[in-house]
Amino acid sequence: MNLIENLKWRYAAKAYSNIKVAEEKVDQILEAINLSASSCGLQSYRVFVVSNPEIQKKLGTDSYNRQIESCSHLLVFAAFNDMTTTYIDDYMAMTEKQRGLDAGALSGFRNGLHSYFGAIDTEQKAIWASKQAYIALGTALIAAAELKVDATPIEGFNASIIDEVLGLKEKGLHSTVILALGYRDSEKDYIAATKKVRLPLDEMITKVY
Repeated sequence: MNLIENLKWRYAAKAYSNIKVAEEKVDQILEAINLSASSCGLQSYRVFVVSNPEIQKKLGTDSYNRQIESCSHLLVFAAFNDMTTTYIDDYMAMTEKQRGLDAGALSGFRNGLHSYFGAIDTEQKAIWASKQAYIALGTALIAAAELKVDATPIEGFNASIIDEVLGLKEKGLHSTVILALGYRDSEKDYIAATKKVRLPLDEMITKVY
């Protein structure tokens, strides 16, 4: 089971080398993110890929996570601030087209989405969207492990700085979580050679038959 072995190999790298990740591998991780599960299939987030060292340094301001500026590529998962009727309509129209359906074939589903999102406030919509971004983050971590690319999920960052540098507010987005990609510097990473510690499966998992 290569998947399990690759997940045993991965960990949240604390120090990165200066080796760049090939764009082909980054693109595969991004495609995996695009194929990730999301509630109602609405993909209520966007991903920004940053590989400019100067911009990475700005994004890492006021953060103790040096991986932000030292990694090869930084992925910023930015969730929607709102779920608008226009976005829902456009997404349903795209879905109908891609599936070869008649226009309006998904009107029942569309109207149900309008009803649901119309009944919750903007804060709830933003929280819901953020949760979808975390699902995509999990997919990205698995994809990176499969490609033997090190990855560090990071919440310790100044969201206001990242939102400002990337102009997220103007795009109706807010930074939710970020992911550093690169290759571990085993000599500088104090945790690189340590044993991966996890609970025994029988303690973590309960099977209900």
